[in-house]
Amino acid sequence: MTGKTVTSYAAPALEKGLDILEVLAAEGAPMSTRALAEALGRSKGEIFRMVHVLVARGYVEREPAGDRLMLSNRLFSLGMKTARARELVAVATPVVERFAGEVQQAAHLVVAHRGETVIIVACSGGADMNFSLKLGYRRPLADAHSGLILMSFQPPHLRERMIAESLVLMRDPPDRASLAAELDAVRAEGGIIRESRDIVGITDIVCPILVGEGRAVACVTVAAVARRGAVPNHGAILARLKAACAEIAAGLDPATPVLPGEEP
Repeated sequence: MTGKTVTSYAAPALEKGLDILEVLAAEGAPMSTRALAEALGRSKGEIFRMVHVLVARGYVEREPAGDRLMLSNRLFSLGMKTARARELVAVATPVVERFAGEVQQAAHLVVAHRGETVIIVACSGGADMNFSLKLGYRRPLADAHSGLILMSFQPPHLRERMIAESLVLMRDPPDRASLAAELDAVRAEGGIIRESRDIVGITDIVCPILVGEGRAVACVTVAAVARRGAVPNHGAILARLKAACAEIAAGLDPATPVLPGEEP
């Protein structure tokens, strides 16, 4: 059962809907209607209509291969319409586009949301061929180089929460102590140059966009393609990327560093 705040006014239907959203968010995995009802301490009949409305409005969706329920991207999309999120996209996009064109590689602006990385800007780089991920692409934080960067540059309490939200999404999560040590190493290095976890011939180059006292509000990830006969200079790309991320950070309002769904 979710924790409830006592208020002066009662809105049972609204509270029931919010309870459903909170349970699905906390679970981090698809739930059957029966499991959802049990978690809320209610009968299936009590939540049936509310689930139907939430599905119809796009806040909840059914998994493609079954009938279990999970949160959609709608809440995240609403969060990205806030003034802070719009500012991040507005400031970062022209810088990322220019950088991608200079290095002739695809670049992505990535944020964290409920244990996952989410691509919110994708730039092709203008080359005749590159490797680019689509907008909205998600992956557990602990299973992505961009996620390692985003978790590394956070205050301890927020890092721990992001780790917990990420590990619950993974079928084969890493050892927590090993992950913590890796995050410390990534933070010390200040960026990542590593072979892609999935695609042969792709090198991920990642740098955080740091605000305030060194907290990552987002990061930029380059999917560097290797060409035959050319010797890639990944170090030079990372140096340019750090300059681009610093330029983005300088253009943000100091009050901006709150990611959708990642409030302290």
